[in-house]
Amino acid sequence: MTGYRLDYLEQLETESIHIFREIAAQFERPALLFSGGKDSITLVHLAVKAFAPGKIPFPLVHVDTGHNFPEALAFRDLFSAKVNASLIVRKVEDTIKQKNLTEPKGKFASRNWLQTYTLLDTIEEFKFDACIGGGRRDEEKARAKERIFSVRDEFGQWNPKLQRPEIWNIYNGRIHKGENVRVFPISNWTELDIWNYIRKEKIDLPSIYFSHERDVIEHEGQLVAVSGFINMDENDIVSKRKVRYRTVGDMTCTAAVESNASSLDEVINEIIATRISERGETRIDDKVTEAAMEDRKKNGYF
Repeated sequence: MTGYRLDYLEQLETESIHIFREIAAQFERPALLFSGGKDSITLVHLAVKAFAPGKIPFPLVHVDTGHNFPEALAFRDLFSAKVNASLIVRKVEDTIKQKNLTEPKGKFASRNWLQTYTLLDTIEEFKFDACIGGGRRDEEKARAKERIFSVRDEFGQWNPKLQRPEIWNIYNGRIHKGENVRVFPISNWTELDIWNYIRKEKIDLPSIYFSHERDVIEHEGQLVAVSGFINMDENDIVSKRKVRYRTVGDMTCTAAVESNASSLDEVINEIIATRISERGETRIDDKVTEAAMEDRKKNGYF
């Protein structure tokens, strides 16, 4: 009798479930950062599998900038309730008021840089020693430098030159008081892997991941949704286009792609055909400088 061999999605799932169980074993107060996007939805689905039939043994945390897509926020609340997970929401707007921070200005006034303050305050408030995120190595160059267990110092800062070796799937979660670890259970997945897994597992997603009509303006070749969060000028031309989103960030910094893909199969076919990463094609804030993401990560951004 020939033994059963796992296919590649099952291998990725098995690795991620192993990482989740390592998190539960090694840390006292972990939390999962959950935005209502496809990667964090996949993380929650994997966590449910890792700890079934018990409840997920850590809360879901959302750092809300106030500039989110309404569809993603509605899905966030429904999905967390569906899996019976506790949801903690902390708002960047509250941090701006408490710390008297300066609001970003300009056409696309993104609060992404200010998320770091709220995240670090939330870690301190709940004494989290591990934060679980949906970073993947194919997204962006800085994320390719991360280990699966990525240590942050007592100030929340990341040093890419001080990464711990991870040999034979052995993860070292030992930290000093005040430090915390960012953990990336889907680090070895790609965007296409995520979508294939979502299809295989029949995971629900927010509607904006599929083709729909939306009022947009074109900016430097990118289609940006019209909203109260961007500062339009007299040269902007509003048009109604059929679009979808590859990633769900803020409405101020996330562009749509023109698309007729209304099903999982159609989305997957589009991803197979593209040669541009999702962040490279749709994230306006990553284009500020070549090292924009790495600079933010060094200062405590996830």
